[in-house]
Amino acid sequence: MSVRTAVVLAAGEGTRLHPLTHNRPKPMLPAANRPVLGYVLDALIDAGIGRICLVVGYKRDRVQEHFGPRYRDAPLTYVHQGKQLGSGHALLQARESVDGPLLVVNGDRVIEPSLVSDVTRAFERDAGPAVLGVIERTNAHQYGAVVLQDGRIERIVEKPDSDDYRLINAGVYAFDSSVFDAIAATPRRDGELQLPDTIDELIDEGDVQGVRTDGLWADATYPWDVLTVTRELLARGRVNEPERDSRIWVNDSALIHDDATLQAPVVIGPDCEVGPGAVVGPTAALGYNVTVGSNATVERSVLDADTRVGAGSVLIDCVTGQDVRLGPFTVSSGGPTDVRVGSEIFTNRRLGAVVADRVRTEGDTSLAPGTLIGPNAHLHHGARAGGRIAAGAEVVR
Repeated sequence: MSVRTAVVLAAGEGTRLHPLTHNRPKPMLPAANRPVLGYVLDALIDAGIGRICLVVGYKRDRVQEHFGPRYRDAPLTYVHQGKQLGSGHALLQARESVDGPLLVVNGDRVIEPSLVSDVTRAFERDAGPAVLGVIERTNAHQYGAVVLQDGRIERIVEKPDSDDYRLINAGVYAFDSSVFDAIAATPRRDGELQLPDTIDELIDEGDVQGVRTDGLWADATYPWDVLTVTRELLARGRVNEPERDSRIWVNDSALIHDDATLQAPVVIGPDCEVGPGAVVGPTAALGYNVTVGSNATVERSVLDADTRVGAGSVLIDCVTGQDVRLGPFTVSSGGPTDVRVGSEIFTNRRLGAVVADRVRTEGDTSLAPGTLIGPNAHLHHGARAGGRIAAGAEVVR
């Protein structure tokens, strides 16, 4: 059975990525200079998938308005998960939109076409009702481990208590249409239907094959991971812009002043402007219509669409959302720091400031490493900020 239809699970919020996901779902976060979900769709189409159904939910308009009814000539169908009741519940929403075997992928992880091709080929070799892509990672304990024996998945270890595991679930599956009945029959856990629980049931029946694969697989779980994913993409040259010089990618519509410096690897998106004396890179990504003022420095940072960086500013290890305005001489220093995410504190994470959508800073503003600034916050002239700044907050000197 050939697989030509994919279901992309793109309904999640990504609460651990706040404040960046206050106004958009996790799959729409920037990876280099475009959304994570764009890389997922590219991988599917490049692997021969001709029809794609996206399960959307949280801030679904951000997905639908960005990608529309077609992507690279492939038709896109959208189904809505009204409440986030688990990944299995999300997949069930696509039941009426799918006929025959299907591929299922997570919409919030950057993958390469080889992962898709390896899974679909294994399924098409009549492997059974389910095939799961497996990749090797030294930090398997962070994701949940997979035990693979003679090409069959023996079990999935949700929370490994040791570092002995090396294989994880890549989140790329091929199923025949019976998976929908299997999901519907799966007991709910804490009121939710989780796809891994259904897979556990199929494993008990001996019906899940595992195929080892490799290639780029990058997941952004926490704010600093946005920088890590971008670093991986730039290191592999996984960008769409023309290469102006070795590992320097610049869209043809971007304006780079003759006295500006671009340090590889760096990607500059459409309609960007980099002023005289500015230094952008290494390991920096500018999204659509970003402006970097004169004598500013942007290093190891990801600046999303419509960000404005004032003259003389310095941004290190920084992530911005959309429509951010950073006044002249705004300084966001980077380096290892402790970051609070929810009730957890993560130590020694390389992260400068994370600046959500529509934040404004006036001149001479200083942002400590690990500062998380909520959307629509306003930092006045000379303000010093650290820790978590609430959405809509006013911060004065």
